[in-house]
Amino acid sequence: MKNNILQKLYHGFVQLHILHHTRQNPVYGTWMMEELKTHGYSIGPGTLYPLLNKMESGGLLEKKVQIVNGKIRKYYSITPLGLEIFKDAGEKAAQLFHEIEGS
Repeated sequence: MKNNILQKLYHGFVQLHILHHTRQNPVYGTWMMEELKTHGYSIGPGTLYPLLNKMESGGLLEKKVQIVNGKIRKYYSITPLGLEIFKDAGEKAAQLFHEIEGS
């Protein structure tokens, strides 16, 4: 039960991380996995790529395909809807973290 609840919370945090980083620059999956690892998230390609695809199909991200060193690499960027969602969620997260720090 505890692990399921934490997994759902972390899933939302990971999405916020993705939106944050795609707001700054386009990102690709391997880079995003390494970045998330620096924040304590151990996410493999079987979890990350379906999440990126779901965020793309939900209109939060857009994907561009490029050939890098002879291999196909998919770069993800935030959309206007994704930016709006990120800002709204960021405000709510900031309020919550402020309350948590004060307790």
